[in-house]
Amino acid sequence: MATRIVRAACPHDCPDTCALLVTVEDGRAIKVAGDPEHPGTQGVLCTKVSRYTERTYHPDRLLTPLRRVGKKGEGRFEPISWDEALDEIAGRLSSIAARNPEAIVPYSYAGTMGLVQGESMAARFFHKLGASLLDRTICASAGATALRHTYGASVGMDMEQVVDAKLIIIWGSNPITSNLHFWTRAQEAKRRGATLVAIDPYRSLTAEKCHRHIAPMPGTDAALALAMMHVLIRDDLIDHDYVARHTVGFDALRERAMQFSPETAARICGIPVDDIEWLAGLYGKLAVRERQPVAIRLNYGMQRVHGGGQAVRAVACLPSLVGAWREAAGGLLLSTSGFFPVDNAALQRPDLLPGWPNLPRTINMSTIGDALLDDGTTGNGPKIEAVVVYNSNPVAVAPESGKVAAGFGRDDLFTVVLEHFRTDTADYADIVLPATTQLEHVDVHKAYGHTYFLANNQAVEPLGQALPNTEIFRRLAARMGFTEPCFADSDEAIASQAVLRDDKRAAGISWDSLKARGWQKLNIAKAPFAEGGFPSASGKCEFYSETMAREGLDPVPAYVPPYEAPSSAPELFARYPLAMISPPARNFLNSTFVNVDSLRATEGEPHLDIHPLDAAARGIANGAQVRAFNDRGSMQARARVTDRARQGLVVGLSIWWKKLAPDGKNANELTSQRLTDLGRAPVFYDCLVEVEPVPAEALAS
Repeated sequence: MATRIVRAACPHDCPDTCALLVTVEDGRAIKVAGDPEHPGTQGVLCTKVSRYTERTYHPDRLLTPLRRVGKKGEGRFEPISWDEALDEIAGRLSSIAARNPEAIVPYSYAGTMGLVQGESMAARFFHKLGASLLDRTICASAGATALRHTYGASVGMDMEQVVDAKLIIIWGSNPITSNLHFWTRAQEAKRRGATLVAIDPYRSLTAEKCHRHIAPMPGTDAALALAMMHVLIRDDLIDHDYVARHTVGFDALRERAMQFSPETAARICGIPVDDIEWLAGLYGKLAVRERQPVAIRLNYGMQRVHGGGQAVRAVACLPSLVGAWREAAGGLLLSTSGFFPVDNAALQRPDLLPGWPNLPRTINMSTIGDALLDDGTTGNGPKIEAVVVYNSNPVAVAPESGKVAAGFGRDDLFTVVLEHFRTDTADYADIVLPATTQLEHVDVHKAYGHTYFLANNQAVEPLGQALPNTEIFRRLAARMGFTEPCFADSDEAIASQAVLRDDKRAAGISWDSLKARGWQKLNIAKAPFAEGGFPSASGKCEFYSETMAREGLDPVPAYVPPYEAPSSAPELFARYPLAMISPPARNFLNSTFVNVDSLRATEGEPHLDIHPLDAAARGIANGAQVRAFNDRGSMQARARVTDRARQGLVVGLSIWWKKLAPDGKNANELTSQRLTDLGRAPVFYDCLVEVEPVPAEALAS
């Protein structure tokens, strides 16, 4: 019996990006565990990835190319050979490209976060083809844009240092579910005397374990942050030296903050005034008067509303006001991805575009429903004739799902899907291509929750006829007659191009060193902004953004009301008086792992949490089947009557595959395709609904 341990990395859309040790026995992976030597992972994995072998060896794995034989959406296919599949795809794409290559659209996101299996060979292929570009906005672009306008890039504090913080504000985040290794450090800080505060409309698993929970209505976080600034300025809880030397625009910020008294913000947010006074006072006194480290762990939930970008701007200004960046355990963490020196030009080769540096049109992935239903006469470019989906499941995850399904259901749309399983999107494909899982290919990973590059070494041979994304696009490129040398690059060669070797942050890091060691930390100071040095144009934290002013945007953090709220849409609110959010379920990651039986069994069935007063007003009993609905669509779920959902709010944990839901629908039937104020991102949590019991006769039928 031959047993070996392979160093690998978790590929999923999670800030932890864990280092893995894969045990391989006689060519089969039998165990996936965390690397105890990796400071981030510390030998512990989430319940999802610890069962990764169940996913790789799942009986429903796609192991051969398939051609559709039924109607779109039915999921009826026949096996075909790779030659047949590639010939058909190349023929169809070539004929479309001859008319207008912008009629071809790639659709991908973070099904893998790898730099090799993500946007390397795939990007080269679509750039050479001249296909439409994809604006990858569906998760983080509002927050990323906000950080760029505030700090200059997606940068923040070092997660490993937070154990020494004396106050940790967990804002719009449920790290027990979505950031496990931050949570273990927050718990350690708690044991050392830190105060933990959760700001979340929903009393999540994390909020239940914090000292205090503040529950603003969705979309009101900017008002809360501005009111905190109001108190800090009013009570002179400001680090004047840090503000003077390392920030821009304090006077403008002060003027804006003075418009948001705690009383004003309390009305907007639906929270007690005392909560605001207490939190701001504690934050300022610890940081300014006592010189203690205070940390904010911000996550992406709070930016999924109309004013999400400005809300992130507002929260991101707080640490600089009180000089929290002076301490390694202080500051703010939303993303660290901007620290990583990645050579995207080498990986993706935008110079292959036919008109470079002129660009083809861009399709926003968050409005793919409308884009697919556009007939080409609206001035937005040609009608979409082909979509190639990889690393994503848009029929399940994109907003306003009814339109997304209708778009993918067009008989005149040619759809190719690279997948591991027959997802909701795969059911609409003309051709399905079997892709490898993380254990079956090579990759390089950066992170957005820590500062380690990681290597993913191939642990086992691909199952069946599955191929890595890179190899699929390599073979398609050959079929299309692309002769540039970059299309012959091996995965190892691509991996060796990923890191900007001349960047001092990557000193001593190469693909050879990474794959041998498994992971390497960037060369970054423990307190990177203790003396300013932000990667902005000014080198400072920009309370006032000249860039935003030039673009016609409000240059100072502002409160932008939700699209769907009593104040901004009173007529809509009269019909749909409940706000709905759909945060991730603990045992799923976006739509990944939903079909792993053991995890779905743990999660149970789709639930909708509703406050007892809201339930009583609608005659809804705990455990009843209910229907949540608005003008865009509806979904069914099992009601959980609980005060974990504040009054006026319902919470439907996501994202279920529609085919595994009781009514074939999920929360995205209800969400809209409207976009955020910054970053053109979706507003998943800016959503009004009504909820009603499902009649017994409807259940019986």
